[in-house]
Amino acid sequence: MNRHEEREKAMITVYEDLLAERDLDELIEDTYQMKVEEVDPYFVDVIRTAIKNKDRYAGYINEVLKDWTFDRLGMIEKAILLNGCAEFDLKQLSAAVIIDESVEMARKYCDKDAYKLINRVLDVI
Repeated sequence: MNRHEEREKAMITVYEDLLAERDLDELIEDTYQMKVEEVDPYFVDVIRTAIKNKDRYAGYINEVLKDWTFDRLGMIEKAILLNGCAEFDLKQLSAAVIIDESVEMARKYCDKDAYKLINRVLDVI
């Protein structure tokens, strides 16, 4: 599995947690179809950081959205933004890579123009 595919699985894991909170290790294992110990530790950190800091990241996102709120976004958009914020916090990749990967996921999984919102929010944060 390449890093893009792992990043998508990380987004799906956070999405699933937003829908119905359950044991995080179980969610990771279900999504990745392997033991947590076998998943790239970077993406385990991204998932854990995104979920742990969800409220803080929602605050940052709300500041950027102005006429909209994090709570009004679709669950997939939320998951992509939370993971992007987590990757920024982990400081292991450049902002350009994080934003590009997030925009690509938005193009693939979200409504037609959602990628613009993802790009704008992450670019400001």
